[in-house]
Order: sequence, then structure tokens, then C-alpha cells
Amino acid sequence: MTFNFSTFANQIADVDRYFIRSESSVAQDLLQVVSTLKEQPEQVKDNALQLINYIRESSKNTIGVESMLREYSLSEAEGILLMCLAESLLRVPDGLTADRLIADKIVAGDWGEYVGKGDSWLMNASSWGLFLTGKFLNLGKLDSERAKRSLSGTIRRVGEPVIRSSVKIAMAVMGKQFVLGEDLGEAFKKAAKWEKDGYRYSYDMLGEGARTMADADRYFKAYADAIKSIAKVAKGAGPINGPGISIKLSALHPRYQFTQDQRVQSELFNRLMELTLLAKDADLNLTIDAEEADRLSLSLGLIERVMSDERLGDWGGFGLAVQAYHKATPVVLNFIRELAQANNRKMMVRLVKGAYWDYEIKHAQEGGHANFPVYTRKETTDVSYQVCAAQLLASREWIYPQFATHNAITTSHILAMTDDHTGFEFQRLHGMGEHLFEGMKQQGIYDGPVRIYAPVGEHEHLLAYLVRRLLENGANSSFVNKISDPDVPAEELIEDPAQKLHAHSTLAHPKIDLPQRILGARSNSNGWNLELLSDQTEAYAGIAEVDDVIKRLAENEFSGCAYEIIDPAAVAPPITTTTLMSAEDCKVALAHLSYESWAQLGSPARAVMLLKLADLLEENKVELAALLIREAGKLATDADAEIREAIDFCRYYAMDADKSSGRSPLGKVLCISPWNFPLAIFLGQVAACLAAGNAVLAKPSEQAMMVAKRAVELAYEAGIPSEVLQLIPTDGATAGGALLSDPEVAGIIFTGSTKTAQHIQSTVAKRGGRMPVIVAETGGQNAMVVDSTALPEQVTDDVIRSGFQSAGQRCSALRVLLLQEDIADSVIAMISGAMKELQIGDPKHPSIDVGPVIDEAALARLTAHESRMKGVAKLVYQCDLPADTEGGLFFPPTLYEIDSLDTLTEEVFGPVVHVLRYKAADFDSVFEQINATGFGLTMGIHSRIDSHVNTAVRKSGAGNVYVNRNIIGAVVGVQPFGGCGLSGTGPKAGGPNYLSRFLDYAPLQAQQVDYSGTGIESKSLPAKWQSLSVAQRWELLRQAEGEGVIVYHWAHDLVATKEVMPGPTGELNTLELRPRATVWIDPNVQHEQARGLILLALLAGNRVAMSSNAEIPARWSCLAEQGAFELVDLPNRAAHVKLLASGRFSVLVMAQDNELLAATAEVNGALPIIVDSFDQHLALQRFSHEVTVSVNTTAAGGNAALMASVD
Repeated sequence: MTFNFSTFANQIADVDRYFIRSESSVAQDLLQVVSTLKEQPEQVKDNALQLINYIRESSKNTIGVESMLREYSLSEAEGILLMCLAESLLRVPDGLTADRLIADKIVAGDWGEYVGKGDSWLMNASSWGLFLTGKFLNLGKLDSERAKRSLSGTIRRVGEPVIRSSVKIAMAVMGKQFVLGEDLGEAFKKAAKWEKDGYRYSYDMLGEGARTMADADRYFKAYADAIKSIAKVAKGAGPINGPGISIKLSALHPRYQFTQDQRVQSELFNRLMELTLLAKDADLNLTIDAEEADRLSLSLGLIERVMSDERLGDWGGFGLAVQAYHKATPVVLNFIRELAQANNRKMMVRLVKGAYWDYEIKHAQEGGHANFPVYTRKETTDVSYQVCAAQLLASREWIYPQFATHNAITTSHILAMTDDHTGFEFQRLHGMGEHLFEGMKQQGIYDGPVRIYAPVGEHEHLLAYLVRRLLENGANSSFVNKISDPDVPAEELIEDPAQKLHAHSTLAHPKIDLPQRILGARSNSNGWNLELLSDQTEAYAGIAEVDDVIKRLAENEFSGCAYEIIDPAAVAPPITTTTLMSAEDCKVALAHLSYESWAQLGSPARAVMLLKLADLLEENKVELAALLIREAGKLATDADAEIREAIDFCRYYAMDADKSSGRSPLGKVLCISPWNFPLAIFLGQVAACLAAGNAVLAKPSEQAMMVAKRAVELAYEAGIPSEVLQLIPTDGATAGGALLSDPEVAGIIFTGSTKTAQHIQSTVAKRGGRMPVIVAETGGQNAMVVDSTALPEQVTDDVIRSGFQSAGQRCSALRVLLLQEDIADSVIAMISGAMKELQIGDPKHPSIDVGPVIDEAALARLTAHESRMKGVAKLVYQCDLPADTEGGLFFPPTLYEIDSLDTLTEEVFGPVVHVLRYKAADFDSVFEQINATGFGLTMGIHSRIDSHVNTAVRKSGAGNVYVNRNIIGAVVGVQPFGGCGLSGTGPKAGGPNYLSRFLDYAPLQAQQVDYSGTGIESKSLPAKWQSLSVAQRWELLRQAEGEGVIVYHWAHDLVATKEVMPGPTGELNTLELRPRATVWIDPNVQHEQARGLILLALLAGNRVAMSSNAEIPARWSCLAEQGAFELVDLPNRAAHVKLLASGRFSVLVMAQDNELLAATAEVNGALPIIVDSFDQHLALQRFSHEVTVSVNTTAAGGNAALMASVD
């Protein structure tokens, strides 16, 4: 047959370009090619109908994986539960956690609905077992006391090991339907039966991608040994007629990625070449399995080098798998055909539809990539498969095609493309598609070769493979799923995919948002994919000229001290010297500010300028990245994320600006930003204040002032006047001394250390007059808790990212890893092995994983911590620093093991993670230990047990909780960021309550305090109130206030509701309000205003503390009985001042009083939340702390929700 190869490009360099082409454009090319294929439509349909009828008839009463997949659909809860159980149970080493996992999944499912419905014994046995086990485990839930006394309760207790063993056996039996054997010996015996019937085999040694070099060594040996074993049973049959092996490049090297190209081209290539030569000497076929799109170009480069090696001679057994769902697959096939021809050596190509579709969608959305590398419609993938099949059939002179499919219509199309049914083969997965290919033989449709792709490995290693198969074939749109459903007419299954695609009004799937559209009305920022050469080149393009930019930005006419601007990766010589502002310069800048005309401009006009600023940031991204890399020591990947965050902040607050309509701003606001996010946090603070109508003094950290100055230049270019935005490039002491005590400063936003935040609070509390608004985001003792159901590879990836990315210099970075002791040794070994592979050095090189710390002081603190740990902790692993880091400020990534959280007395801001073991039985108490540190910024939980996750989320005191993912990288408007306690005041940056904090509100009315006192001691009923649900609190408030409480229904809804945030597929992000603890209602607040605030504080879930001589209405007795109030005796003014200085309360509601306000300056610990306004919406926000929960819903192996939603 003929094919117009020129329709598609043919070079590796074209692959990346095709990935970002619009889906409609590529699909149109495919449809044009399909229209030229010479098929006989009626023959295609007739053959497909014959096969469907044969499959349905012959699969009755057989062991049918298809039946199980149909019954336990991904659109049903039981399908998801089954997938989660299969993914994790077999790796759990301890009985207690295994029992919890089984109970968690089995009890949640309605397995009785499936009993007796399936035709196959496998499905029915699974349903009966899961149904009975679920009933068994439910006994204790229905009536725990009765169950304990009953025989059933006795069986429940005694029978847990039996249940555990039975379910593990059931999972193993299910796995055997997909896996040929636990070792090659077992596999060969089972394969012999099929080989007698003419089938061939390709063996796949199961396993995850390598995280450590030890993993890679083990996989390499397994592959090499397998080749030798397969050679013995092949008996010289050759690569086409005999068995072969499939290998994964990700298993052969822990750093198989484009940014590590130098290592890949040496270390990985040598391993691949050695295996290839082993296969060549044994005359077997060796196929490189397909993996993620980011690795495609990299793999093609390796394949090109292998194919060009003359030692291969005329051996034609080298091959690769290609995935039809990739837009670039026709390009790959053209490249392979020409590569084989150029080397005068035939290749083998396995064409599959694709196994990582859901990952590719999520990855592109998260990264803000230009487009998806894959098609969003199944029909387009099917059409692509047809086109690629035609391309392969026309290339048989140089390529041996291998068509991997279980779809009757697909096989019928392939056979109809050519009358010559030689020179190719079909492939199927072990355990699937038997009846399709038997039917082709029995019906006389095709009697050519069929190869079985057969996974081999221990049960604990089959999990990821098993879940991928469940995902691929469990979706309702899957042919395998539909073929076993008698309610689906056969005619529906044989619809031509090209006709179905033509019938759509849009070629891209309307339910799958492009990366730029995932945030609804707000455009998502564009991101670089640094695994692509084109994006990587762009990311580093500004480095050559960045020093000239820095020198220009450093010029000024200030009168302060000289300051050297350095590159922390190469300290000497300094890049240049600048002059800092003096105290007088700061005061001049403050005097220059004027906010009145800016406020009167109106929120729509202000929003336009912020949107323009966002666009300018995007246009100047290359230059900004270079500044971040050079001045702040950032990696390109971190620079990309930071610029995106800055853009997102500008757009988010621009769209939020209408909240300021009709409201007055605070006035002049001082924004103090840190060095670790010198662009994103800097502009986030500034943009929110500007959007609300304020004028801003923007004080950046000295270590990265030039980044901030360039941002301000772009703000001016966007139309923001200089009288509403002034940069304060100076040190903290100078700025603080000049500005904090100035009454014109009406608000202060600070991100930095807890100690500095306390100093700011203390200083302004003493200055007199109304307290300025303070929003502080400080540090954290951030923890991640891991139980034994977690996947070690996922945990390792997330620990490396959370603890060591950005050299650990993130507020959200991981500091403490709490591992269940049953898995601690193995997980620690894997993390240590992954650390060994980290590349440390100058971030101007794409291969670097860990860059420098910011300055000498930061390095000194880390060195001091290192010295201290020698006496109190075990050093597990510390990376070696390369010789070329000597001129910079580098600290090696370090892993310690500690015996107690008390070992850590403060946050360690750098690439240091501390491991703490815990017992499975102590899971609940772990969170009390974490909360006892006083910090509450981020926390992570890795578990497949929903009850464990719910416990972690409920008990955590952190502002941002992450489930089965890393704990860094909060996205604006998706995961609003900020903590409580020692970690900050709130509201969360990038959240719905942030901008309104920078508006002015009328102050509370003061009254004379009566110190007559009662002479009684402080008293409090037991604190029942905080354990009540929102519904219970609302009912009690209704009893107390009658129907009048309805005026607070808006507050009830806010407290009771978890707001679902927008974001990428495969995540669930929610925002909720939780109580702080105890709210002090000062007796100096006018009675009627106090009453309304008391009710709001109680509704939010707090207890309310008041003076013991406060009048509590008799109708509130039902509240008092539930411990809603704490009464404190205040016999005199001195006792009043002492109480406010004690730090006893989370929130202080108080009217203006200079002496009382000054007393709060003495609080040692978390900054007090001071409410001095009667605005009820603002008060509810201050009485609550916001909690963001971000759940990776794909952790169990795939995005079932996405797969089901696009059916």
C-alpha cells in the first residue's frame, strides 16, 4: 500500500513542535489522511460484527477480566475502591494498617449490588468475598457495645487476620489475571500452552521507575538475566518468530529526564547498549516501552545512537513502542522509518493507544503548558491509530509493525487497509483479548501471528501496572468495558471513529480545559516545560545580558550605605554595588505617597493596570528569570514558578478589586517582602493593596532588590503612578526605624521570620493611635506524615521536592518527616538513594537540582544547626558538595533522624529534613505532637486509608494541608496560602478574604471599664463548645436568640461550607473556615456591639472570654452550659493590662485604648489577632483561620474521575 509520508515532519526536533500544535489542526491532518485510505467500509463492519458476536458468546461463564472491569466501573464508587485496594494492600507489611485499609475500602462499598450479576466466576467470587467481608466488618460499626458482647463481635476480633489474608489472596488472584508469573520460570510454563497454539511472547519485568542507582542496578540485572533466560527457551527462533523482552528506560536510570541529558547520554546509554547487544547476541527482540511525553525526544536520541552502532549488524530485533494518543506519533514513525533505512537495518515498532493519558492532561494543566501533547478525544486517538497503522503498513520494508489492540473495529480497519497480511503481527495483553484473536482465527478473518505482552514479577510490584490496566479498560468508553455489556448494541461498537469525530462540533473535548483555561474567567499563567529543548533554551536566554541589567538597576541617588550585589552561587567578585536608602530617604518616599486620587479612580481602572502588569511580566519573563537565577540563586524551574505566581497574583487581585467598590482603603501601606520569593510575594503584597485603592511603600529584601526594582519599573509601565507605589530598597533596621512608628502607615504586610513579625507587632502597638492592620506570614515546622499504605516511590519524590527544591528555602518546605516504623527503614533507604543522585551547583546550568542558600548568614545558621545535631541526632545521609561549589554559598542536602520533635527548637531554613519514626497504633497522637510546636503553616499526609486522611485533615493545625502530594508550590486562587499560630495571622494570600483586609472599617465604640469586680477567681465550664458541630452550634444559638439569629445565616453558611477551588484535573482543593480557639471580648467594647461579635465568635466555633462582671443574658444559659464562655476577674487596671500581655487568647476584640494596646506588645508567641472594628464580615474572618486542603486524587495510580467524566 502507499502512504504520503510528507504529510508529517520527520525529525526529533519536530516532536516538541507537534506537542504544542492545536488539537484541531493535528486532527484535521489525520482526518485528511484517513479519507485517502482505501478501505472497504462494509467489510470492516462485517468483520467487526462477527468478532463482537463471537467474543460475547464465547466469553460467557469464563474467567473474564472484562466482566470485572465492566461491573466495577470507574463511574461507580466500588470501582474506585477496588482500584485503591488493589493498588496498596499487598505492600502493607503490618497487620494493623492492613486491617484499617481493608475496613476503610470494603465497608465503604455496596458490594452486595454486584453479587450474582456477573457471568464469570472471578467477578462473582470477588463480589461475594467483598460483600461478606464488608458485612463482617460493619458489625462493630452498627452497635459496637452489642458487637463486643456477641459471638459476631468475638469473630470480628479474632477473625481480622483471616479477613486480611483472604482479601490479600483475592487481590493476588485478581493480579494473576494480568500477570503471567511471579518469575520467568513460572511464566515460561504458563506460556507454553499458548505457544503451542502459535502465540509469541514479549516479557516485561514489572517494577516502578528507578529512584535510586541501587534500583537501577537491580532492574538492569533483572533485564540482563531475563534476556539470558529467554534465549534458552527461544531456541534460535529469531526476533520475529521467537519471544522477546520489553524494557523501560526509566527503570535503568534514576535521572532519566531531559535536564539530565549528559548523564542519560553516558550512563543510561551504556546500559541500554549493553542490553541491546545481549539481545542481539541471543537473536531476541528487545522493545523499549513507551513512557511520558516529556521523555519522548530523549528516548529517540538514545534509539538513534543505538541504531547507528555497527555492532548490531543486520539484526532486526531492536524496537520501540509508540503511543497513538500523542500528536507527534506520525512524526516519530517517519523518523524511525528513515533511521532504519539510513542504517540499512530493520526495526520493530509496537503501536499502542497509550497508557499515561490522564497524567499528560494533568501535567500540562499544572505546568501552564501551551497545549496538551495528547488528544483529548478517544475518537481522535482511534483515528490517529488508523493513520499510524497505515503509515507502518506502508513502511514494512524497514519496519516490522506490531499492532497492540483489543478492539475489534481497530483490527478490522487494519486488515482492510491491505490485502497483504504478512510482515506484521498483532499484540495483546496477557489476560485480555483472548476471545478477539481466537475469533479472528475461527471466523477466518486473520490467521497471522499474535504476540502476548506478558508482565512478570512479584505481586507487590504489579500494583502500578494493574491500576493502569484498570484505568485504561475500566472507563465506560473503553471497548473492553463495552464489549461485555449486553445492553450496548454491537452496532454502537463498530461506529467508524472518523465519522464520530466529524460529528463533533469541536475537535477538542469541551470537558477538558486547556491549561490556560482551568481557572475559569481568570487566565492561567503560561509556564515553561523545561524537559523540552525549546523551552529550556528560552528559560536561560537572558543569562548572558543579566549583569548589564543588574548594573543599570543598581544606579540610584540615595544617601544610605553601600551594598554589594552578589550571586550566591559565585560570591566573588560582586556583580556590582548599589546604595541603600537612608532613613531620611524612606521618610521622603512616604511623604511622596498619595492614595486619594488612586482610590477615587475606581476598581475597574485599577484592575486594568494590574492586568496590564501581568501581561508585561509575561512579556519580560526571560529577563526576570535571569534576574532570579543570578541575584536570588534560583533554579530555572523555580524562577518559572515564581514568575507565574506573580502573574497570577496580579490577575487574581485585579478580578477581586470590585470588593473595594464603595469602600475606603486603609491609606498608606508598608509591604515588607522576603528574599526567597522576591518577585511573587513582593508583587502579591503590592497588587492586593493597590487593587484595594491603597498607596504602597514596597520594601524588598536587600538580597534581591534588583528583582523588585525591575518589577516596579514594569508597574510604572503598566500605568501605575509613582505616587501610589514607591520602592524602599534598604535594610530592615533602617526601614523599620523610619516607618513603623509613623502614624501615616495604616497597614503593614510582612513575610519573614516569626521573630521579626513579633518585633513589628510590638513596635506599632506602642506607637499610640489606632492599631495599623498587620498581616504576617511567618515560618513553619512543616511536617509530612506517612503510613505504611503509602507508595514509597511517591513519598520519595515528594520528600525530595518538598525538602530540597529551592535549597529548602521556602516557608512551606518540609522540615520533619514522620514515618510509620514498619516502613521507615526501606523508605529512608530510598530517600537517601535519591539524594545521592541530586546535582548541586550553579543554577545557571540546567542539570542542577539544588542551588545555593541566599547569604553568609543563612549558611552560618545551617552550619550551626549541623554542629548541634551531632550530639542529638543521627546523620542518615548528607550529599557531597562538588568542588566547583567552593566559591558559592552552598549547604548540602541533609537527612537526620531524631527521637523527638522537641529536638528541634526552631525552624531550620534550608535543605535539611528530620525523620521521626512512629508506631502504627500512635497514628492519631502524631498530630498532637506536630501542633504542640506552635507552628501551623503546611502539613502533608501520605495514606491510602481515607479515615487516616480525614483524621490528619481534622486534627492538623496547619493552614495548608496536602494529601498524597508534595507540600510546596501553592497556586494563587487554587490553594490560598498562609498559616496560623506562630506561622502567621491570615488572611491567606491568593485567597478570597485577602484583599478586603486592606480596606478601612469603622472602629469599635469604647466604653468605660467597670473594675468593681466580683472578687471571684477566673472560672470556666468544661470546653464542650469547641467540640460541637456547626449545626449543633447554630441550633443552640437559635435557642438563645430565637428567630433573630437568622440575621447571621450568612455567617453560618460561610462557616459550614467548604469552598471548592478551581484548578487542574486530578486535584481537589477546598477552602474552609475553622475556629481559632478563644476570643477575648474586652470590657471596653460597647455592650451592643460586643453582643453581635460574641455571637459571631461562638458561631465560628470559638469560646468567648469576658470579664466576670460582664452581663450575660439569662437566655444565653444554654450556651453557658455547653462551655461557651470563660469568665475572668479583672479587679483593676493593672490586672487588665497584665491579662492582655499574657498571650492567653487567640483573638482580642478591643476598642481604642493606647495603654491596653501597648500591653499587647509584651505578648511572647503567636501574634495576637486584634479586632477593633464592628464590621461583622471582617470579624468573622478574624475569628476564623482559613484552611486549604489539597488532595491529589490520582495518587492511587490514575485519574479515574477524568477517565469517567469524558466517556
